[in-house]
Amino acid sequence: MSSVHDYSARRIDGGEQRLSDYAGQVLLIVNVASQCGFTPQYAGLEALWRKYRDRGFAVLGFPCNQFGAQEPGSEAEIADFCSTRYDVTFPLFAKIEVNGDKTHPLYQHLKAAVPGVLGTEAIKWNFTQFLVDRQGRVVARHAPTTAPADLEREIEALL
Repeated sequence: MSSVHDYSARRIDGGEQRLSDYAGQVLLIVNVASQCGFTPQYAGLEALWRKYRDRGFAVLGFPCNQFGAQEPGSEAEIADFCSTRYDVTFPLFAKIEVNGDKTHPLYQHLKAAVPGVLGTEAIKWNFTQFLVDRQGRVVARHAPTTAPADLEREIEALL
């Protein structure tokens, strides 16, 4: 598979979502967690979503409990936390694994398309961000220390 659009994932509400439904949009795909030092990035991700969604941009959040067990809740608990604590309205998906034998196929693709520092594919922590162009090509990978607002120039260039 050569495009993010070739994959699907289970939404946080349990339904299946084809990523081809996002064809023609710029995407920011992020593995998220509710009990992480980077959790306040939800606010910045939501701000990007609200600022650019009408121009063909979407943030897709993928909860993951692989880093310090910082996403221990159920999908319902995660959805409630994101909604009440950070007013998140961007699409959230069911919990997945981003490393190891059970890595979600989407994340296998993302990591292979744009490896991290020194060519390593492993996700190092929560809130690693992948920027995807309108054709579904992964164009950039950013560390959790990159604030969502710092991605605006790259997002603008793709829009």
